[in-house]
Amino acid sequence: MTPSQPNSIQQTSTSHAPIWYRPTFSPEHGVYVVLFVSFLTGAAAAQQWTLATTLALICAFAGFQAEHPLVLQIKQRRSWKPRFLVWGGIYTAIALSLAVYLYLQIPVLLWLYLGAIAAFAIDAISVFYRQQKSVTNELLTFAAVCLAAPFAYVATTGTWVVSVIGLWILNTLFFSSAIFTVKLRKPKTASLVPGLIYHAIASVVVGVLWYIGWLTLIAAIAFGIVLLKLGLILVRQDWYRTTRIQNVATLETVSALLFLAIVAISLLPARLS
Repeated sequence: MTPSQPNSIQQTSTSHAPIWYRPTFSPEHGVYVVLFVSFLTGAAAAQQWTLATTLALICAFAGFQAEHPLVLQIKQRRSWKPRFLVWGGIYTAIALSLAVYLYLQIPVLLWLYLGAIAAFAIDAISVFYRQQKSVTNELLTFAAVCLAAPFAYVATTGTWVVSVIGLWILNTLFFSSAIFTVKLRKPKTASLVPGLIYHAIASVVVGVLWYIGWLTLIAAIAFGIVLLKLGLILVRQDWYRTTRIQNVATLETVSALLFLAIVAISLLPARLS
């Protein structure tokens, strides 16, 4: 190595160093899918798209983006990171301003806000104590993100109905399945038992929601996609445990889009169904 090479390497690394005004974006691509699919199911239930729907979508997206830099700051709490604080503050300001505006129009949204705030606080505490990868915290995270479904519905219609609670639970159960299937890829959590128990309980819950009228039959059947995905994984365990994470992401995304299509059809107005 020539004497000039270390300097060039140092200059290159310096030029690529994070700058505080460079926006932060969450790398959790799977959560983007959960957020948008859940929101779209809520919008489908509302059977319309208004200005309030658009503002709610921006609010939900900004709230999701706010979590990432703030969580990173908690993880690196020994030193303050201006970039994380600045962009966490910007995203939070956008989410809060839109949330307040929508609340002034639709006060019932307060209950959703309280749920989202509580979930964020619990997640922050879990990150602080390095427990963010626990099954309980991941279930809570999916439940919080899936609040996008009732958020879209209530922001659009200005009303609250019990069926939207069923839609929220359905989304949460569907997407939480990935917690247990993805853990099959890790030697320490490769047991099939937790996943089988979860899917059995979730199937019963979905059946009960349909029986009491909180879900339409077609929406309940949409949960079957996750059972088909589980069956595929069980049949192709060796492949699933060793394949690239991109293939796992593709499987999850395709499942989510099929779920969205079926649920959206089930929520069409009677004259179009």
